[in-house]
Amino acid sequence: MRRTAMKIDRRSELVLDIHELRREAGATKEIQETVAAPAEIGSPIIGVPEGAPIALDVTLQSVGEGVLVTGDASMPLTGECSRCLTAVSDTIEVDLQELYVYEESEASEEEAGRVIDDCIDLEPLIRDLVVLDLPFIPLCRPDCAGLCPECGVNLNEHPDHAHEAPIDARWAQLAGWQGESDAEHESDAGQDSETEQGQGPEAGR
Repeated sequence: MRRTAMKIDRRSELVLDIHELRREAGATKEIQETVAAPAEIGSPIIGVPEGAPIALDVTLQSVGEGVLVTGDASMPLTGECSRCLTAVSDTIEVDLQELYVYEESEASEEEAGRVIDDCIDLEPLIRDLVVLDLPFIPLCRPDCAGLCPECGVNLNEHPDHAHEAPIDARWAQLAGWQGESDAEHESDAGQDSETEQGQGPEAGR
């Protein structure tokens, strides 16, 4: 299922030497160690930082066609919340189970990893498993409220934050017309009052 390069970089800490197994069917080798993560394991928004510790707990077993790898690998994740853009950190653990076949095997490169120069490379396997297990939308918490779409304030930190609802332009025009009408009405009422007051003394004579 996973492609393995036909050349192996022995400097990589995820390259394991299996010469001790000597192709003896049933021979096993236990590995429990912590290695540094290579670059670019993950996605652009969340992944394993380069150099972060990867804790390996694996068993290598010699079988007829090659070496069967079983076990697990755990490592830290860092990224960014998709809603509020704050930092996200977590730990991911992947189960390993892969057959690495000998170079002379007829299995295609797409079907299995390869034993090359008595070494196997776990990096392609771990990289694929991590990517498949990453959250599609990473969140700082399941109920993250995100950012205010108007001003960008973090709604997790300011849950009572709100803006006045915008007034529909049509209602704004109506409110303006109503205000002008009320002003005219008050002006007319004031003029009528002045007229009545002016006529009052003459009416008494």
